[in-house]
Amino acid sequence: MTTELTDIQKTIQQTFRNFAEKKVKPAAAKIDEEKKFPLDLFKQVGDLGFYGMRYPESAGGSGLDIVSYSLAVIEIAKGSLSLAAACTMQSLMGTYFLYRFGDDEIKQKYFSEALKGNKIGGICMTEPNAGSDLMGVKTIAKVTEEGFILNGQKTWVTSAPVADFFTVLARTDNHENLSIFFVPANLKGVMVGKSIEKMGVRGSVTSEVGFVDVHLPKNYLLGEIGGGTKCLKEILAEIRIMTAALAIGVATAAYEEALEYAKTRIQFGKPIGKFQAIQMKFADMAVQLEMAKHYTLYAATLSDKNLPRHKESMIAKLYASEIANSICDEASRVLASYGYAVDYNIERYLRDARFTLIGGGTSEILKINIAKELGL
Repeated sequence: MTTELTDIQKTIQQTFRNFAEKKVKPAAAKIDEEKKFPLDLFKQVGDLGFYGMRYPESAGGSGLDIVSYSLAVIEIAKGSLSLAAACTMQSLMGTYFLYRFGDDEIKQKYFSEALKGNKIGGICMTEPNAGSDLMGVKTIAKVTEEGFILNGQKTWVTSAPVADFFTVLARTDNHENLSIFFVPANLKGVMVGKSIEKMGVRGSVTSEVGFVDVHLPKNYLLGEIGGGTKCLKEILAEIRIMTAALAIGVATAAYEEALEYAKTRIQFGKPIGKFQAIQMKFADMAVQLEMAKHYTLYAATLSDKNLPRHKESMIAKLYASEIANSICDEASRVLASYGYAVDYNIERYLRDARFTLIGGGTSEILKINIAKELGL
């Protein structure tokens, strides 16, 4: 498959690159330091049409491909992984099920506004005792004549403290598979807990969310009872491609900053980039970045063509997240003591990159699933 970008894809890449350089990167350190949701930038990303890129024009989006979306994600993540994490949650898991299954009320009041960045959505999957094992979910939606009564506890909910609505994975009466529910954040019984303090992506606010006797009308069931597990699997490939793009973005930022430092830092009478030990580090990093970018865009192309991409998306996410952490570490070593100082961005990249090892499946889970794809 060709890796040459179309003119539209190049324009999207450049548009988000310019935005990240001018608006996002200068604010990134403050976002991390203050640990606050970057609402103004979040809305500006909406103004660029990012949240609707994946959705058809008939739904208020722009009907663009996953390759274009991935290129935009990479550029936002180069500026700030905190902002990119919040934006990708909004553009994919936060709005997808509303688009697929929401009625006119939900789409007009919430989905359409979310595409503009005027309303913020989150998805509630993980529970204190159910992470990689989603079948261990205990949250229950009891079926009633009027609809459902939701009870349960979720954790690691991205954007929860600022969210206007959630999509919630829960069990229904005696059904093995999970169902998906639309839950406005202002409903009685919805309780957003304290924020979870994290080592990285600290501007992407995260917290626990509890549901105590939350009454939901029938139309707040998104899809069919027990259909949530299947629907979630349908977008797992895109989630992993997206996470790979996030990883590539932060790795590229670390690589470029270390490269500039190596060209200007003088030791023993010449730039440290002239020493072979440093040159070999950058050669390794450049190879890893190129391989990650090409394979991620390959997986995105498969998705655009609606071809099998389950294994490929796992490989892309596994490789990109692992090399992102390796590259951020090597970049920090290039800067030596300055790589440990908060005056430089490298230490933030190093902290932020850990996030990509978790979202979309841990490396260990992905390796097991890849092995199964190989027939083992």
